[in-house]
Amino acid sequence: MKKSFYAAACYTVLGLVLGFFYREFTKAHDFSGSSQLTATHTHVLALGTLFFLIVIVLDKQFALTSGRWFNAFFWTYNAGLVVTVAMMVAHGILTVLNHDVSPAISGIAGLGHILLSVGFAMFFLCLRGPITTAAREPGDARQNAEHVVER
Repeated sequence: MKKSFYAAACYTVLGLVLGFFYREFTKAHDFSGSSQLTATHTHVLALGTLFFLIVIVLDKQFALTSGRWFNAFFWTYNAGLVVTVAMMVAHGILTVLNHDVSPAISGIAGLGHILLSVGFAMFFLCLRGPITTAAREPGDARQNAEHVVER
């Protein structure tokens, strides 16, 4: 649970910093158009902060961190989110500065989205066992989830 808490806290700070950066960077360059920077703030807060707060609640209920898929999910998802947001920031900065945006940025952002998708799939693998067990057996879902891991 600690890893998810720290991830949520870091994404909160990053999301707020990106919102501030967007506002100040576009203001400093007299930019009033649309850019990828507009969406970085909300992407990080939704896909980072809110998602990991939900993971904490689900972990408390279903002991997700004791499952074999959790570490793979955690690192794959985080890598995907960081790569995706980094490419959004790079694309946004180039747009504000009126530079051509290399197709490589879109390609790398696509890889970030693929990692996010794989991370989501792994997350559902983390949930599948405990939820299936909780649906079949009455009792404490956390104990049931830990029992599934022992098998």
